[in-house]
Amino acid sequence: MTARVLVVGASAAGLSTVEALRRKGFAGGVTVLGDEPHAPYDRPPLSKQVLSGAWEPDRAALRAQEQLSALDAEFLLGETAVALDAESRAVRTASGREVAADAVVIATGVRARRFPGQDDLAGVYVLRSLDDALALRGELVAGRRLVVVGEGVLGSEIAATARTLGLEVTLAGPLAAPMALQVGLVVSGVLADLHTERGVSLRLGEGVVGLVGDGGRATGVRLASEEVLAADVVVVAIGAVPATQWLADSGLELDNGVVCDARCRAAEGIYAVGDVARWHHEGLDRSIRLENRTNATEQAMAVAGVILGGDEPYAPVPYFWTDQFDAKLQVHGFLPADAEVDVVEGELAARRFVARYCVGGRVTGVLGWNMPKQTRLRRQEVVDALQTPTEPAPAPASTPAPVPAPTH
Repeated sequence: MTARVLVVGASAAGLSTVEALRRKGFAGGVTVLGDEPHAPYDRPPLSKQVLSGAWEPDRAALRAQEQLSALDAEFLLGETAVALDAESRAVRTASGREVAADAVVIATGVRARRFPGQDDLAGVYVLRSLDDALALRGELVAGRRLVVVGEGVLGSEIAATARTLGLEVTLAGPLAAPMALQVGLVVSGVLADLHTERGVSLRLGEGVVGLVGDGGRATGVRLASEEVLAADVVVVAIGAVPATQWLADSGLELDNGVVCDARCRAAEGIYAVGDVARWHHEGLDRSIRLENRTNATEQAMAVAGVILGGDEPYAPVPYFWTDQFDAKLQVHGFLPADAEVDVVEGELAARRFVARYCVGGRVTGVLGWNMPKQTRLRRQEVVDALQTPTEPAPAPASTPAPVPAPTH
């Protein structure tokens, strides 16, 4: 019988786990460890509303204090987990505190990749936390020229936000267009046109090999061609790695995340949810890891059910979205690089369309650009395809591939 649950990680996945346990009737003790001093907050607004200043920081909070109190859970914030004893299900923190439970849920998320040596230069930022967003905003208000390194979802969003603030923005990265890895060349080409029209300078198709500095502050980035892109501020958005370093001696299997079975179970009484979890998706018949807000919530609900005696495998249709300028892109399913892409609603030129992605005649995903209702209806095609037995599906573009660390 599970009398006490320990959740390690106080972001969306961790909080959703607690809420799901309570909704399902769990009346036992719950402790939540969070390495930041802030109460649980939402991350998607950090690169948009918070960074732009449209929202005050407290608006990103996931729940009001009264709602957190109503969960009757112990929130230990500012406590960084440094070790897990899987046998006793006990977690030790950097302060020396030890917390044990009948079930442990790992929800530590990911940490941003960095350039070697970037911490030695002022004016170079990553964007993962609320404090990151606030520090970067302070620089954007004072700065004039921004270079964003990394053309993925986060880098593209930051570029769009900074441009709306009036900065001179350059987006640099090795791929041909913004979000080419996530959405493929057809849609990323449309996104490239949008960014260019709004004044973002795209320096894509060439890798960034290092940072340039003077007097301890960054002054630009160096491309593989040796050209230097001048900057007052640099944002490094080259992906993230699962925050599993504290689990190195735990005995758990770690491989691009915490490896779990189809019930998101890493070991007896130990589970993983959110960005850090790599679990077996029975619909695809392979292991995947997803970094998106929707998965954090849905996986938490599934794990809460398993902790309380359920036995349902977690096999979702992934969903993520991004807002850039006046474009809202919504993606259901997977968008493999080798997929055939057909526009099934609207028109690319009008920038209002739904695109369907297929591999071998099988629908793997749909993407909508400013067509939310039609995109949601087309999602059923992805559901139907996942329920039809077939060969293992190709790796999803939404699962970031390892990014080699650039040389300084």
